[in-house]
Amino acid sequence: MRVPVIRKNIKFTPDSKRVVARYFINGDERTQQMVARIMMLDEKQVLETLEQTLREFARRHRNISAIFFRHCEKIRPVIEGMQIDYEAISLDRKMLIGSYCTMEYAIESAAIFNPSIIEDFDQSGLELGEKRVIISFRATGEGHISSIVFRRGILDKDNNLQVMKIGHNIDKAEIEHKTLFNKERFLLKLSEMHTQDKYIAQIMQDLPDEFEFAVLKSMVNTTLSDPSIRQERRTALEEIIWLADSFYDLQFKHDSDITERVIFPISDSESRGIEDARFVRFTDDDNSSRVMATYTAYNGHTILPKLISTEDFYTFRVMPLHGIGAQNKNLALFPRKIKGKYAMLARIDGVNNYIMYSDRVTQWNTPILLQEPRYTWEFTQIGNCGSPLWTTEGWLVITHGVGTMRRYCIGASLFDLDDPSKEIGRLEEPLLSPLEDEREGYVPNVVYSCGAIIHNNSLILPYAVSDYSSTYAIVDMVDLIDALKKSK
Repeated sequence: MRVPVIRKNIKFTPDSKRVVARYFINGDERTQQMVARIMMLDEKQVLETLEQTLREFARRHRNISAIFFRHCEKIRPVIEGMQIDYEAISLDRKMLIGSYCTMEYAIESAAIFNPSIIEDFDQSGLELGEKRVIISFRATGEGHISSIVFRRGILDKDNNLQVMKIGHNIDKAEIEHKTLFNKERFLLKLSEMHTQDKYIAQIMQDLPDEFEFAVLKSMVNTTLSDPSIRQERRTALEEIIWLADSFYDLQFKHDSDITERVIFPISDSESRGIEDARFVRFTDDDNSSRVMATYTAYNGHTILPKLISTEDFYTFRVMPLHGIGAQNKNLALFPRKIKGKYAMLARIDGVNNYIMYSDRVTQWNTPILLQEPRYTWEFTQIGNCGSPLWTTEGWLVITHGVGTMRRYCIGASLFDLDDPSKEIGRLEEPLLSPLEDEREGYVPNVVYSCGAIIHNNSLILPYAVSDYSSTYAIVDMVDLIDALKKSK
């Protein structure tokens, strides 16, 4: 017997009006030609061109002039390589040069999908039965580059969602990279990434046990400057840099609304996208709370599982995950420790569900097989649809299964609270399957989620529709738990 599911009549759809001002460069030679043309303009022409640009774009971005200056600074070495005194260039001309190194990117133009929902830190000023929530989405634009965006809303006593109005200007964060690294841990991660040791041995052995990023980058760039270097070695050396570049902090301005904050690909490791963030409200042993999420960074040929954490949604810390258990997609952190250890779900082989325990939230080894495909709708693979949910009856894990014609369905399982490696029950039939009007999209025949919550004794399950748009459904927890306990 299927568990009753109520689909809510709300839809999050791609919005091509939501744009960021992105750094753009066409290579050193073409950039030099462009700068040379700008340098030939007199100051009146510079001002006229700049004013026209600002008239057309200033209202579309927060402090566009600061962005132009920042992008001009990025090509300072190119400009100075042309024997131009950078300091002598007027502020207007620098701003104009920066405008030519800027392009708009519509972050949600293709899709807004794979949602994850958590409780907001602020629950003040609400009526009985209401809950303020934050929903994250994977937003995708041109070239299938993915980023993380947010919406804020309030669930009422009937589990209806009132979504707050979105802000007008998209705000990218200021970035601060980690500068000091432990050589032993760094080498272990390179090994997990299958970076070929023979191509990196010389550089790594010349580094001290604790090394600075600037020193490493200088050594690698010196080697990469050799035009005769083989492609295999070039790739291995580039992987060194993008691993080191994967540790950073993000800081958003406090006058930005959460709907205006986008976590856009920053480091080389995620240059092709930030995929499927699974956010969870984590409560530590001392009852302190923070929000963490696992996500997959992709650079076009290699994936890197990463962890992001925040206590206020203004400041975020980003770091890679390590260990043989951090080898694939689909990691989801438990919302609290179990017997003093962090716990994580994973799908390290691309097919089965695993569970892992660790003393460190970034280090994951010794994965334990938890679930294998059992039913026809999950014969291709089984994985999680977000972090486990605590209930008095056990850990509720929302799963996904892939069956014939690569159709994705959503299921549910229940595990022991003290020992989550013990399965209490598992739905034989999907909890949620694509309806006829949910089958069409960027990737047809898919329903998928990255995280749910429990509210008013109901499962609040946001889900993506064929990798294009998103909506949500509710499931009565009494019905769901009863079905799970009877399923085994």
